Amino acid sequence: MSKVSVVGSGQVGEVLANGFLKHGFEVMRASRDPSKLSDWKASAGAKATTGTFAEAAAYGEVVVLAVKGSAAEEAVKLCGPDVLAGKTIIDATNPIADKPPTNGVLAFFTSSDESLMERLQKIAPKAHFVKAFSSVGNARMVNPDYGGVKPSMFICGNDSGAKERVRAILDKFGWETEDMGAVESARAIEPLCILWCIPGFTRNLWTHAFKMLK
Repeated sequence: MSKVSVVGSGQVGEVLANGFLKHGFEVMRASRDPSKLSDWKASAGAKATTGTFAEAAAYGEVVVLAVKGSAAEEAVKLCGPDVLAGKTIIDATNPIADKPPTNGVLAFFTSSDESLMERLQKIAPKAHFVKAFSSVGNARMVNPDYGGVKPSMFICGNDSGAKERVRAILDKFGWETEDMGAVESARAIEPLCILWCIPGFTRNLWTHAFKMLK
């Protein structure tokens, strides 16, 4: 597991791509227009490259989906469901609606009975989706420092092998993994984004993370 593709030209994609490079992976970062990523490629080093969604889907042993939630379904289609078959897909997306929060509370375009990851799994049924990195801000995604305490990253997905691969990545990235089960559990994990954002919108606090105490 040495080659990782990061689909998305935004800040989350950049943070995660740089995190994988930091930990020795070869990384292809993807955009609809790869020329947008030329500055990043120039500064990221010899193990970094860029490409289209389809090229990235073919390149990575692990593919990270780090696009805006409303663009996620189209991104999976552009990657190619057949190309993604059998691959571990880290789904960092959230179904945030295109409207401002109400008293700090974001709106989702999904219901409590369906997650965005379930929609993505239906588009690419043979891909091994694992929800991760969806319940923390990008500034704390890679090796966050909480005084020696590892925060919890909640994951879910249908393939146990894929979840173990993601667990190994999360170990490198400084997280304690909490496996919440199958894809339907994304219905509970994705709304953690709403909860995480409330202190940010209401009190400008954006540095926290969740911890599961046992």
